[in-house]
Amino acid sequence: MNKILWPILLALTLSACGTTGSTPATVEDRTGDKAATTAAKPAGTDTTGVSGADVSASALPAGDPRKDPASPLSKRSVHFDFDSFVVKDEYRPMLEAHAGYLLSKRDARVILQGNADDRGSREYNLALGQKRAEAVRKVLSVLGVSDAQMEAISFGEEKPRNPASTEEAYAENRRTDVVYGDE
Repeated sequence: MNKILWPILLALTLSACGTTGSTPATVEDRTGDKAATTAAKPAGTDTTGVSGADVSASALPAGDPRKDPASPLSKRSVHFDFDSFVVKDEYRPMLEAHAGYLLSKRDARVILQGNADDRGSREYNLALGQKRAEAVRKVLSVLGVSDAQMEAISFGEEKPRNPASTEEAYAENRRTDVVYGDE
């Protein structure tokens, strides 16, 4: 029995350690020398930060459905109830549209940016923002989007859309934004 079990375990262990052939990790250049960054950057790698500010809008193809206000792809925010990270059913069509786009463009990447209002401690809001981003990531994953195409991060309360201290402002700030890497 042991003569059969050990080779099988060894084969399984070695196969689990193999590489998946995924894209190499990206490196963000924070030195401020953009000329050196673009010259040293291999073709097909993205070295932009979270905002994607290094990529100009002209890099997007003409007639990009993500820029069409009539397209569900132009909607980029999933809003949440107070102290919740449950994705509401009303956002399903929008997330299905983004999933369809990501499935058709296997090289496209999204950053899911979780946010919270400023009530609660910074640590709590950072964790809540991460849970919100992960909840949207899970929905997209169930819809077939590859984990390699998504990154979930949290800004907590640090990037409010509306800085006022009203219930409407709080509701605007409780969100996850879908940000494409090439925008």
